[in-house]
Formats: sequence, C-alpha cells, structure tokens
Amino acid sequence: MIRSFMTSLALCFLLLTGAAHAVTPDEVLDDPALEARARALSAELRCMVCQNQSIDDSDAPLAKDLRVLVRERLVAGDSDTEVVDYLVDRYGEFVLLKPRFAWHTLVLWAAGPLALVAGAIAIILALRNRSRRLQQASAPGQTKLSEDEENRLKALLNETD
Repeated sequence: MIRSFMTSLALCFLLLTGAAHAVTPDEVLDDPALEARARALSAELRCMVCQNQSIDDSDAPLAKDLRVLVRERLVAGDSDTEVVDYLVDRYGEFVLLKPRFAWHTLVLWAAGPLALVAGAIAIILALRNRSRRLQQASAPGQTKLSEDEENRLKALLNETD
C-alpha cells in the first residue's frame, strides 16, 4: 500500500516537472507585462528544430534565438501581431503551431472534419449492409430453390425416412 502510494507520488512529481519551460533567467524581461506577452507568443511559435514543440518549451539554440528575437521586438514596441507577422515573413507559416485559416490552408483545416464524416458514413453503410444480410439469412422462405434443387432435396429427405 505504501509502496504503491510512493510510486504514484513519484510519477505525479515527474509529470509536473515536465511542464517546466526552457526560458533561461537571462532571457526574462524586467517588465512583467512584456514578459507575459513574450511567453504567450512563444507558446504559439514552433521550434524549427524540434518541430512539435513551442519555442517556449524547447532547449534548442534556435528556439532560444527566436525567444530573444520575440523579446527584442516587444521591447522595440511591436504589437503581438507585428511580431508574429515578422517571424512568418522570415520563416514562413510553418513557424506557427496553429496555422492561420486561409484559402491555401483550407485543405489542412477541412481534412479532419471530412475524414470524420467519411468514417461515419462508412460505418453507417457497413452496418446497414450487415443488417440487410442478416435479415436475408434469417428470413424463412425468402430464398427460392430451383426445380432441380427441390427435387434433389425431396429425394434426400425420402432416403432418410
């Protein structure tokens, strides 16, 4: 009992430490409002090395450079939109963890819902087909035998009597 409790406690501790950010103390801005904006922007930007991590979570040197660049732009007076636009112009839309909705990203946004609808339709059609086959197999007298098959069946039944 105590051992399982200690194991659970250790696991919880390990999971909580995974949420630590990669921002080093020398990157943190003195102004708490600017630092909060920088953190929010860093959480939305993709690390170009790690690709599935935000620059806020990544320890890669390029991610650190991007975090510093975000903070420099904020200190220079850029708005959040201007900072993001600057990085998109420089690195492309791949730098965004959540891509913008536009005509050229329509397929990306529509693929998930379309796949879900197609899967639901396929399941409904498969269930209908299955129930139709079960009804045909269980319904008596629905399948007609040819005359030869009926004569052969009568002959077999007469042989066993």
